[in-house]
Amino acid sequence: MRVFFYAKLVSDDMNVPKEIRTYCPKCKVHQIHTVSLYKAGKRRALAKGERHHNREKKGYGGQKYPLQKKFAKTTKKQTLKLKCKVCGYMRHKDGVRLRKLLIV
Repeated sequence: MRVFFYAKLVSDDMNVPKEIRTYCPKCKVHQIHTVSLYKAGKRRALAKGERHHNREKKGYGGQKYPLQKKFAKTTKKQTLKLKCKVCGYMRHKDGVRLRKLLIV
């Protein structure tokens, strides 16, 4: 009889401190950074790609691009926004795949 142990690949939630001491590329030294969660901005209706997509969908002929019906992933990668408290330089840190990010 074989017993398999699987590592937990996706954690339920993760605590991140409000301030992290990490490298600032503008100051070129480690500084204290404030941490926040990156949120994508509102899409512009008059952007070229958006206009092209609307033109393709318009009229007879149906949807030009396949609509996503079944998603392979259950979570999204959370991106952290780091802002230097000394110079104000802001950079993004590629996050990890998790369900919930708590900034404590």
